[in-house]
Amino acid sequence: MATKNKTNKSVKKRIKVTGTGKLKYSKVGRRHLNAHMTAKRKRQLRRAGVIGDRPKVQKKYKIALGVL
Repeated sequence: MATKNKTNKSVKKRIKVTGTGKLKYSKVGRRHLNAHMTAKRKRQLRRAGVIGDRPKVQKKYKIALGVL
């Protein structure tokens, strides 16, 4: 009897799938110990990261999310 794969809840909380199928995530390193960082670095960390050009990585996360 075939069963469905369960969604990995930790991945679901961290990654979202965009309309075009890319994966969007928030960057690490913004919680604490930011006083020593330059303003440029903190500003760059605000932008979302995108996994768009790595098909193997995308497939791994999409399976964990239950999209594939």
